[in-house]
Amino acid sequence: IDRWDSLSYGERKRAQIALALWRMPAVLALDEPTNHIDYETQCLLDSSLGSFTGVGLLVSHNRELLDSLCRQCLFVEPPEAVMRRGGYSKASSQAKMEEETTRRSYNSAKREFSRIRGEAVRRKQRAARAQRKRSKRGLAPKDSDAKTKIDMARLTGKDGQAGRLVRQIEGRARMAQKKLSHIKVKKRYQLGIWLSGSRSKRNLLFYLRPGRVVLGPGRDLSFPELSMGPTDRIALTGPNGAGKSTLVRSILNHLNLKEEHLIYLPQEIDLQTSRALISEVRSLSDEMSGHLMTIMSRLGSRPQRLVDSIEPSPGEARKLLLALGMTRRPHLIVMDEPTNHLDLPSIECFEDALANCPCGLLLVSHDMLFLRHLTTTRWHISSEEIDFDAKNMNLTRTRW
Repeated sequence: IDRWDSLSYGERKRAQIALALWRMPAVLALDEPTNHIDYETQCLLDSSLGSFTGVGLLVSHNRELLDSLCRQCLFVEPPEAVMRRGGYSKASSQAKMEEETTRRSYNSAKREFSRIRGEAVRRKQRAARAQRKRSKRGLAPKDSDAKTKIDMARLTGKDGQAGRLVRQIEGRARMAQKKLSHIKVKKRYQLGIWLSGSRSKRNLLFYLRPGRVVLGPGRDLSFPELSMGPTDRIALTGPNGAGKSTLVRSILNHLNLKEEHLIYLPQEIDLQTSRALISEVRSLSDEMSGHLMTIMSRLGSRPQRLVDSIEPSPGEARKLLLALGMTRRPHLIVMDEPTNHLDLPSIECFEDALANCPCGLLLVSHDMLFLRHLTTTRWHISSEEIDFDAKNMNLTRTRW
């Protein structure tokens, strides 16, 4: 605590949560408790909260934590909020099943409405033909037989039968349309948001000789030879304060590509940068703006609300920075804690989008589920020392 200003974001979060648990409250509400804390601390947090005997309210985008601790999940999708049993995976699976059931009901109702509407058109056509046959216009003045048949049809009511059938089917069509309008389905977006050329033709995106970077007074990080191919997918992991962000900055200084082909999402995006992003969006051409808004939609945002805002939220700023970079055909995407400030639907949209990216991907994160979905190689920073302020950190390379 005596060096609070020098603590990393994760170290500060760890201290705050420790204080909250030490007070042993009857009700404990945690809003994104895993933001900025490393995986080892997440496991400790999971264990501590698992033994908490009070009432717990957890707002989190950490799927593993929600699965471990929660018996129920409240899904808030304005104007609705739905409580479902189980952790996130079970509850989310149930939500998807409900969505599929609703979609099938919608498609069935849509087919029925189309069928009834088609039948209404056919009946109107038959009624029009019957009306023409019942008209005496065009009959010869002395054609008494034809006139008698028409009069008889009018007398018996047969002349109005076609019209009644039309009114009946129109009533059914209105009911079918009303039923269809009451079924709400989520819009689905197809992928394919990556432009051609989003892959470097160079053999290496960067190369670092074996070396070390200074982390602070008396502290350093040693690493072996590091390189990255044009389609490599690398996860960079390690405890808080281990030097992940420092190593990323060193890598960014050794890139073998032009700046416009790099997407870099830092751990935090300041207010000035957020406002600059909005200004850049408003200066885009109609064609580029349209493509950007399509990407934002598929990343789980409402484009118009974003454009109308003065400054985006931290989560929206991350999406916007990624989306703008995607319009420039990136060759490398580097993200430092990309899931921070994102809700769960947005994280899943990120996963879907990045799963199809044709370029290199370097992700720094404590979200192991996110990393396993998107990367194949792991660079892990650790130390043989038990001391919290370990002075010698080392990087090892493994496959997941």
